[in-house]
Amino acid sequence: MVLLSSGPTGAGSASTAPRCQHHVADACHMPHCPLLGKTGIMASDCEPALNQAEGRNPTLERYLGALREAKNDSEQFAALLLVTKAVKAGDIDAKTRRRIFDAVGFTFPNRLLTTKEAPDGCPDHVLRALGVALLACFCSDPELAAHPQVLNKIPILGTFLTARGDPDDAARRSMIDDTYQCLTAVAGTPRGPRHLIAGGTVSALCQAYLGHGYGFDQALALLVGLLAAAETQCWKEAEPDLLAVLRGLSEDFQKAEDASKFELCQLLPLFLPPTTVPSECLRDLQAGLARILGSKLSSWQRNPALKLAARLAHACGSTWIPAGSSGSKFLALLVNLACVEVRLALEETGTEVKEDVVTACYALMELGIQECTRCEQSLLKEPQKVQLVSIMKEAIGAVIHYLQQVGPEKQKEPFVFASVRILGAWLAEETSSLRKEVCQLLPFLVRYAKTLYEEAEEANDLSQQVANLAISPTTPGPTWPGDALRLLLPGWCHLTVEDGPREILIKEGAPSLLCKYFLQQWELTSPGHDTSVLPDSVEIGLQTCCHIFLNLVVTAPGLIKRDACFTSLMNTLMTSLPALVQQQGRLLLAANVATLGLLMARLLSTSPALQGTPASRGFFAAAILFLSQSHVARATPGSDQAVLALSPDYEGIWADLQELWFLGMQAFTGCVPLLPWLAPAALRSRWPQELLQLLGSVSPTSVKPEMVAAYQGVLVELARANRLCREAMRLQAGEETASHYRMAALEQCLSEP
Repeated sequence: MVLLSSGPTGAGSASTAPRCQHHVADACHMPHCPLLGKTGIMASDCEPALNQAEGRNPTLERYLGALREAKNDSEQFAALLLVTKAVKAGDIDAKTRRRIFDAVGFTFPNRLLTTKEAPDGCPDHVLRALGVALLACFCSDPELAAHPQVLNKIPILGTFLTARGDPDDAARRSMIDDTYQCLTAVAGTPRGPRHLIAGGTVSALCQAYLGHGYGFDQALALLVGLLAAAETQCWKEAEPDLLAVLRGLSEDFQKAEDASKFELCQLLPLFLPPTTVPSECLRDLQAGLARILGSKLSSWQRNPALKLAARLAHACGSTWIPAGSSGSKFLALLVNLACVEVRLALEETGTEVKEDVVTACYALMELGIQECTRCEQSLLKEPQKVQLVSIMKEAIGAVIHYLQQVGPEKQKEPFVFASVRILGAWLAEETSSLRKEVCQLLPFLVRYAKTLYEEAEEANDLSQQVANLAISPTTPGPTWPGDALRLLLPGWCHLTVEDGPREILIKEGAPSLLCKYFLQQWELTSPGHDTSVLPDSVEIGLQTCCHIFLNLVVTAPGLIKRDACFTSLMNTLMTSLPALVQQQGRLLLAANVATLGLLMARLLSTSPALQGTPASRGFFAAAILFLSQSHVARATPGSDQAVLALSPDYEGIWADLQELWFLGMQAFTGCVPLLPWLAPAALRSRWPQELLQLLGSVSPTSVKPEMVAAYQGVLVELARANRLCREAMRLQAGEETASHYRMAALEQCLSEP
């Protein structure tokens, strides 16, 4: 009887080979030997021995020769058995193993893996087990583990993990062990994870784990490695199976009463998907964490739980925490524990900081800041908010203390970046407390932001390192900004309103840095760049920069006039606004740019760039477009007269827009007497005529007093600045409209020659 049922091997063919039934019996009932285990070649027996003698074994050489000269499967198998008897277990070094491979090659194990008919009396899986064992032995060599003949076996190996069979069959167990050893060896090669994922290994491992058969713990360990190496690709290829594993792990975590729950805390972050986490998993995870963190724990038990909670907070915000009393108590507990951990780690100089744990605590503090500042549907009640703000204030004080000790040599460390991030999140909401400490730290923050801005690529890398340090090997959830300056912008916006902090920021060169940053970020939104792929944080950062500049225009006008960087900024605003106001969905940014430009134009009115140049005319035309399109006449049922109403584009964002609009109207009014060419330009745009026409078509009672004042301010300045404007207004029934709206200043101006 031949060993295999079909196909050639070497120079001979199994169909013409002599019968070697005793070798088949050996294949089915193999004795233990150095290279073969009970049912095959065990990879553990193929590990290289230390201090291998340089001399060659004559007997081994003779058997290797027989192996090379074998003319069919049976002869090759017999020679292979002889080879195994010529070596001692553990005595095969890398060179000897490679010579055995050179003699065997891949053809024989390939045929063992794919044969569909086993000899009489031999179980079907025994030949496959021998093929896997040979493959596992070869995979001990990293070069062979990456060989195409190994890689193309990945789909077959996956089927062995999920095949049904007797769980107590020793041969089947050995085959499963060897299969995992093959897959683990491939995963250890540079491109191995990618090949495993493409070959369906992730799904096979998930099914093997969920089946809880022999070796399921090995399946989980290999899954962890693949997710750590290539999370995105794993989820893309096997999302349903990975979610099933997550459900199983979450349920186990919720039910666990022994030490396994702490091990699961370390595993679970790797299995959270980059998209939405199933609600049933979130419930189980929160319940499990509540039981763990509500108990008295040592640090090694508590820290993995804090890191898991931080990962959930980063990925899901507060949506994973239930509403009601239990949820609010749990959130308060989380933030309390995080703050205590931060203080313990940072307040004592000289103690070793567990940076991964503290960074995870920062994420939980951010969650606390968000919930304490949430006005609607907050999980926390007011007394809880007051208490948590006090606790977080102490933790932020510890962060400031730590940053004060940071020298230049540490500025590029991820943990420093994470510490600046949490401070920025705090300053975005609270600048009145810790004012003295914050002012003392401002010079460092400006220098730090400048350093990272000038080395932008390293800053982006730092952001990823922080995510790795704090949360997991990947970055799900909202993207962490890749530069320190963006983290600090909201806080600096608040601080530029106050005299003391503003003077420090100006002295340290923050305005010049902000101008450079704004211009660099603006380039990302310019024509030629795909703005649809930009993160929202870019546009939000630009808007916040505008708010800071607006504060400086109002509180430090001399700085705007003397610092050349603001002239460059003004030029960019003028050239950019005409295209910006035409873009859908960017009205709020256009409002910021228009208002800032109008206020700066009032201060820089003597600049040559504003003396009726094409850029300046284009800017003011775009500003007029923004100001004039905010309101329309809207008919009301049952009434002959329309009412003044917001335009559809403005209506949804008016709460954020109205302050800018009123400020823009005021700034435009101030520019008219300073720029003689502006009134004729406004007249050519027909804005004053259309404004009077709009007011004449709506009920005066529908126009709020502040709107009347804003409109009158513009109309009066235009009328005073230009005779043709006055005549055009009179032709548009300006005097009558002014009387209806009690615009005394406009009425008087139009009555004059």
